[in-house]
Amino acid sequence: MSAETITRSSLKLNNKPFYKADGSLDVEKAKQAYFDMFKKFHYPIYECLKGKDMMVTDFGLKDFVNVGMGGFFWINNKGCNIFGDEIYLLPGQMIAEHAHVQAGDVKPKMEAWQVRHGLVWTFSDAEPNLPLPIEFPKSQEDTKAITARHWQLVKPGEIVALNRPGAMHFMIAGPQGAIATEYATYHADAALRFSNPGVTG
Repeated sequence: MSAETITRSSLKLNNKPFYKADGSLDVEKAKQAYFDMFKKFHYPIYECLKGKDMMVTDFGLKDFVNVGMGGFFWINNKGCNIFGDEIYLLPGQMIAEHAHVQAGDVKPKMEAWQVRHGLVWTFSDAEPNLPLPIEFPKSQEDTKAITARHWQLVKPGEIVALNRPGAMHFMIAGPQGAIATEYATYHADAALRFSNPGVTG
């Protein structure tokens, strides 16, 4: 990848096709965008991905192409303390910055991510390193919803782990999008804490 920062304008992102007239996210169109990406990566479109269990979200921020994700939970077992999912990101798409904290008897979730296709930059709250590899979404910068500025480039076949339990973190896909497998301890929605107060769902 070039040492120059990738700009949002160079990615030619457009939110309009993904929203209905009432302003809600068109989940089926969003899913189709991921399926189109799967075909380019020769990633199988399993039957289970075509149903309601494939997750698609814009985090309630109405900026899907910049801040959003798709995903599928393969396993999430509290008794065994094990979690595995797939993360789907369109070109330049960012997962809203968040942390996993203690929630009742559930300890802060630890995670590691292995890129299968495309590439991602992971960001954590370790010591910042500059320059940034990709321009952050304006919707996040303007709300000061990004605090993690230590980045690592992760290419296909490579794996990187969260720097510590409870760390603020997020990832952004490269110009071709990305598919990454997550290995982790049990996931509890109640333990999620987002930097952006506008995040819902």
